[in-house]
Amino acid sequence: MTAIFTHELKSYFHTLTAWLFAAFLLCFVGIGAMMYNIQAAVSNFEYVLSFGCLIFVVIVPILTMRVLAEERRQKTDQLLYSLPVSTVEVILGKYAALIVLYLVPLAIIAVYPLVFAQFGEVYLPTSYGSIFAFFLLGAALLSIGMFISSLTENQGLAAGVGIAVVLFNYYSVSLSEYVSSSALGSVIALIVLACAVGLVLKLLTGNGSLGYWVGLALSAASVALYILAPESMEGLLPEIMGALSLFERFYTFVNGVFDLKAVVFYLSVIGFFVFLSVQSLEKRRYN
Repeated sequence: MTAIFTHELKSYFHTLTAWLFAAFLLCFVGIGAMMYNIQAAVSNFEYVLSFGCLIFVVIVPILTMRVLAEERRQKTDQLLYSLPVSTVEVILGKYAALIVLYLVPLAIIAVYPLVFAQFGEVYLPTSYGSIFAFFLLGAALLSIGMFISSLTENQGLAAGVGIAVVLFNYYSVSLSEYVSSSALGSVIALIVLACAVGLVLKLLTGNGSLGYWVGLALSAASVALYILAPESMEGLLPEIMGALSLFERFYTFVNGVFDLKAVVFYLSVIGFFVFLSVQSLEKRRYN
């Protein structure tokens, strides 16, 4: 794992990837600090992070698109399988390199509240609680991007799908106000979600029958629930969209509340998508 981690980290800093990632993140947060803390004379640094999280829509997919997709395209993933390390160690090594790369600009950003505190009243616990949530948000999005990269050898496709996923998650709460809250709209959304789960299972296992039957079973269960208790499905779709929003939980920290449930949610998302990335790589190994 250490060898994988070291190799990945060196590859990032020997190319423009690490420098562009840090530059974009610091530039975007710097613009926010100028708008909120300097020009508007607002002491709440956490508002800057709320503004800055939009940059994740671009930098996360671009950073993660090559993590595993490039290995598959160049067939170097076959070398990984011959190394005396497990698939879990390979994924954890690559993910740890992404986290360290993310922590470099974040360490610089962590100095900002201390600087602003010299010129005004800055509530440091809220500021650093928001920075901690900002780290967890980015770490969760990086795990999602790494999993998407594991599904294809086309970096452009991985980046495009990643941008769409992060952008949808960013606006999911706003979009939930415009989607149907009826029971019929909810059951249709659940069927679409069931089909997506079946597709992911097919990609991970290579077993089309498994994906088909799981998707069919979940769809049948959704229809049965709609027939037996339609009132329980009213408003379900907007609730699901809000519950799955990574960004909405971050705004809780911005408002000065340290939400332990949000921390558990972020860690669960990280663990879940790292696990899926391991399974995706395992499927390639056995194929």
